[in-house]
Amino acid sequence: MQTPLPLRIAITGVVLIFALLGGYHLWTYYMSDPWTRDARVSAYVVQVAPDVSGPVTQVDVVDNQTVHAGDVLFVIDPSRYQLALDQSNATADARKVQMDQLQRDAMRKKNLRDSAISTSAREQAESSAEAAAASHRQAVAALDVAKLDMQRTVVRAPVNGYVTNLQLRQGDYAHAGTPLVALVDADSFHVNGYFEETKLPQIHIGEPVRIHLMGAQGDLKGHVTGIAHGIVDHELSSSSNLLANVNPTFNWVRLAQRIPVRIALDDVPDDIHLSAGQTATVAVLPSKQ
Repeated sequence: MQTPLPLRIAITGVVLIFALLGGYHLWTYYMSDPWTRDARVSAYVVQVAPDVSGPVTQVDVVDNQTVHAGDVLFVIDPSRYQLALDQSNATADARKVQMDQLQRDAMRKKNLRDSAISTSAREQAESSAEAAAASHRQAVAALDVAKLDMQRTVVRAPVNGYVTNLQLRQGDYAHAGTPLVALVDADSFHVNGYFEETKLPQIHIGEPVRIHLMGAQGDLKGHVTGIAHGIVDHELSSSSNLLANVNPTFNWVRLAQRIPVRIALDDVPDDIHLSAGQTATVAVLPSKQ
């Protein structure tokens, strides 16, 4: 039995409407909705460098270990710094004895009658006592530096984090100011989403974000915390005479620039392993959701 013409027209109309709605939804999703596959998990990396130099006598961590702020990372040979501390301590003691003696002399001369001592001798005694006091303060400051150097032979984690790519070994020579341990700050993980500039008007600070990590099950939640105010202009540079050097070519087909959008993670389940550099897909959701 042949389907009546009105029914066929109705079915065709319904299919056409659904097709148009689906096409509109896909067009809006891919061309207008603020989402991107170009997103990366980021974290701050603390480059831990010793404040003093010397041979490394002890390494207390292993690669990929979780550490807490204050945990010992490695130890530098303290022998030389202990000797310097002992020397500074002795110098400070000697300067104190000298200061006390000169101050007593100055006090005795100050109490003498004018007929027993000249004004010049009294002033000379006071100046010597003041100079000795200054010398003692200098020795105490040097002692404090020696104590600080001694404390800094034990290098501790400045933040909670994860030791990564550890190359340090016992016996290596540590130079002051040269980074030896890379520590990924566990409290600094966030996501940088690179959105086309045409989608930025739909992104606002505080809006919720759905985050899907490549290879992970389920989605993470976050929110927008900032939009970058500048990126590198590859078409413009400075010449040797400080004049603008503008690229003379122009492509009629212009691709939308991608602007970094910073996204804070609201809650990360314990079974999710975050690594700086992971790829993610992010979608900014309307605030009402």
